[in-house]
Amino acid sequence: MIETRGVTVRLGERDVVRDVGMRVRQGEWVAVIGPNGAGKSTLLKAVMGLVAHGGEVLLDGRPAAGLKPRARARLVAYAPQTPSLPPDMSVFDYALLGRTPYIPYLGRESGHDREVTASVLARLDLSELAGRRVGELSGGERQRVVLARALAQQAPVLLLDEPTTALDLGHQQQVLELVDRLRRADGLTVVTTLHDLTVAGLYADALLLLADGRAAASGLPAEVLTEELVGRHFGAHVKIEPGPDGRPVVHLVRSGS
Repeated sequence: MIETRGVTVRLGERDVVRDVGMRVRQGEWVAVIGPNGAGKSTLLKAVMGLVAHGGEVLLDGRPAAGLKPRARARLVAYAPQTPSLPPDMSVFDYALLGRTPYIPYLGRESGHDREVTASVLARLDLSELAGRRVGELSGGERQRVVLARALAQQAPVLLLDEPTTALDLGHQQQVLELVDRLRRADGLTVVTTLHDLTVAGLYADALLLLADGRAAASGLPAEVLTEELVGRHFGAHVKIEPGPDGRPVVHLVRSGS
């Protein structure tokens, strides 16, 4: 569904992403992990066409460079890490922005667009908040509203940049379980950046580890989350053990312990 070949992004005098190849199959969840500054968010922006890049991005087997923005938006929905949320806009109207790729230029949304938006809000348990202003929402509610806008695009690919940023533990789990449930129900292909390595290994089918802009490792969570790789690329002393479901759990180890 998504493939990158030798993708490189240069910002200023530095290559933030360097020669990254990635393949994500239809219906798969891939989590991009790595230390701060590794190029995770920039890679997602390159896939979405938001930053100039070298190399090639393929979406559903088609070169993304040849797609017009509206066509790309019908294939890929993107939720940035720090979205701009107009505080006075209603939850419904903000989610309705996800229908923009289907609304004619200088046109208005159709009844179908409003039906799709209402259905997405219902699936995310946001119907009761539809008339509330975005600025009045809690952190967890805002994250669900951002997800609602992305889902309203009805794109088969979902790119989520740190969807659990600034959320407490309960809201993190709520958002991730929701994404997983929708992915399985609708066959969505999901690519996320995630800061928490244990969480990434728990929810994703596969991991891509970026370090200094390059792909340092990729594969199943147990293949990427090893003490050697995490220690080398994160500069952390860790112990990694299988959890109850066999997936890796990353524990920090105090120096000298």
